[in-house]
Formats: sequence, structure tokens, C-alpha cells
Amino acid sequence: MTITFSVQSAFVFILVFARMGAMVMAMPALGDGHVPARIRLIFALVLTFVMMPVVRDAYGTIPTAFGSVLIAMLSELVIGAFLGLLARMLTGAIQVAGTAIAFQSGLAFAQNVDPTQGTQGAIIGTFLALLATTLIFSLDLHFLLLAAVRDSYDLFEPGGVLPFGDFAEMAVHIVSGAFRVGLQLAAPFLVFGLVFYMGLGVLSRLMPQLQVFFLAMPANILFGFLLLAMLLSSMMLWYLDYFEQSMMPFLK
Repeated sequence: MTITFSVQSAFVFILVFARMGAMVMAMPALGDGHVPARIRLIFALVLTFVMMPVVRDAYGTIPTAFGSVLIAMLSELVIGAFLGLLARMLTGAIQVAGTAIAFQSGLAFAQNVDPTQGTQGAIIGTFLALLATTLIFSLDLHFLLLAAVRDSYDLFEPGGVLPFGDFAEMAVHIVSGAFRVGLQLAAPFLVFGLVFYMGLGVLSRLMPQLQVFFLAMPANILFGFLLLAMLLSSMMLWYLDYFEQSMMPFLK
């Protein structure tokens, strides 16, 4: 038995793989640096085989000029990278919240390698980022990203002009929204830090001989962990709702 592929099928496969591969390399979790490149490549190939029968009609015939083929491939790479980076920017909200919580809880200097960012980060931010990523996959919210990839063929038709202005506007909107949601998630800790340090300032004026620093640090960490334990479920629900609502504009 012989299996043959037409030149048109090969052309469509390469373009679909370019979009899927760029998205996988840029998206959170699967696109993180600690994930082996072979795993990401396999996932991109599987996703390409799944998407190709669905979206093959969106592509036209093979251009006769090599430059047109190159432009088509670059366009697919840009669209895929934009979708992956969009999902990664949404995870920035939880990073902002974790960093603010760490500062207010006295654990800003407790840092380790954040696998979601590939850099040093506050340990609370790393914990929240890993928890949010786990919940996204556990609750099947990652299917929203896959659905956005499918619907991107309607929003950004192959061979069309890329709306770089809209890309920039959406990126600014997502980044500003992530910063806003991050501060909203950390708002109880900001209020706690304001009240706590204000109380310490009053106490240090009333009792100058008291070693406020040695009294404040353990109490700050203890109350910070208690507040985190009480608010963790609400914070995750708020963040997951924000993630879902942010992906809706990219779905039909």
C-alpha cells in the first residue's frame, strides 16, 4: 500500500504547522523552557494533524512566486505567536498578584526559579502561577485557546493583510487588564499591609524600647499565610473567570 501526498496538501500542512508550532512555543505551560523541545514538537504535530482537515479549505492554491510562499509562512508564524503570547500575557495577572502578596507578607526575598517565566520570582508568585496553570488544564479551559486557534482562521484569513495595529492595541489591552486584575487579587493583602505597618509605626512611637522588627516579621508572615489560606479559593475563581472572559473575544 502506498500513501501519496499532493503538493497542495504539503503546502497546507506546512502553513498549519507554522501556526500551530508558533502557538505551542509561545503559550504558557507547554511553551515553558523546562518542557523538552521534542515534547513541544510532538504536540504541535498532533495539533496540526487534528486541525488540518478542519481548516484546509481556508487556504488557496500554492503561489507561483517563492516570495509569496515565504510571506504566507511568516504570516502564519506571526498569528500563532500572537495567540500563544496572548495566553502567556494572561498569566501575568497571577504573577503581579503573587509579587504584591510576597511584598506585603514579608516574603519578597524568598525567591526561586519560576518555571512558568524561566527567571527568579517570589515563591508565592511561583506557587500561584503553577496552581493557576494546573486549574486551567484541570477545568479544560485550555480548550478555549484551541478553539481560538480554530476561529483565528475566520478572524485572520490566510493570505490576508495582518492587522498589526489591532495586534498592538489588543496587547496593550491585555497587559493593562492583567496588571489591573493582579492588583485586584492582591487588594486584601495591600490593605492588610497598610494597616499592619501603620500599627507598627504607632507601636514604635508608643514603645520606643520595643524591638519592632523582630516582633513584626514573624507576625507579618503568619498573618500573611492565614490571609492567603482564607482567600486562595476566591482568588483562583476570580482569575479563572478573568481568563475565560479574556479569551471570549477570539471565539466566534
